[in-house]
Amino acid sequence: MTPAVVSILFALFLQGFGGAPAPPDEDDAPALYYCIERGGRLYARPDRTAPLPGFRPLALQEPLFLLEALDGWLHVRTADDATGFVPAQSVSNVWLRVSKKRQMLFVYRGAHLETRIPIDLGLNAIMDKERRGGTLEPDHWRTPEGNFRIVAKNPNSKFHKALVLNYPSAEDAERGLRSGLIDESEYRAILRAEAALRMPPMHTLLGGYIEIHGHGTGASVNWTEGCIAITNRAIDRLWPMVHVGTPVLVE
Repeated sequence: MTPAVVSILFALFLQGFGGAPAPPDEDDAPALYYCIERGGRLYARPDRTAPLPGFRPLALQEPLFLLEALDGWLHVRTADDATGFVPAQSVSNVWLRVSKKRQMLFVYRGAHLETRIPIDLGLNAIMDKERRGGTLEPDHWRTPEGNFRIVAKNPNSKFHKALVLNYPSAEDAERGLRSGLIDESEYRAILRAEAALRMPPMHTLLGGYIEIHGHGTGASVNWTEGCIAITNRAIDRLWPMVHVGTPVLVE
């Protein structure tokens, strides 16, 4: 996958979460970041005492186009063409791509591939997740596919550490409502959670608590109930790189 293709994929990925598309000329497009703070601020100059007059707070995961990198600050443009400065620690360009076919987790910074990590998958590693599995239905212990994001970080997981994905997503809820797996109230609860970037209901017939967590074998052994398992050492390295809101593409 070329850097240009990865850049387009990342831009379209954020667009799918309500962000803006990348500028039309991809060869000259500025690097794309996203806000990792709720209520982040845009500043008139690289100084926390100088908020941009009249500008609203930045939304969590709001896309920002890099104009210039300074010492500890980024000069950025928003999707609605406001320009200003943000502290470097308030934004990120990290995103994750999970390939079920290759059994690999790819960690990107924008278009740059940072590292790749072998993964263990759900017991049924081939099929997409449709509903909650169980000991009597192990076929439904599947790793879901689609566009997700991290909605919680659990440092005290029974699997060492865990990054919780927003499964079931709004797309999963649409499917579940059509098939009768969830009712209207469950459907609306999932949509509200997605809009607020919070954990969705996890106990419907769609299943839940899909995580990227530790205790993985590092040898691509499929044993989980739908989660993506990596070694404890790998999740320790990944932990400080990702945040609530980090995009995760599972394909």
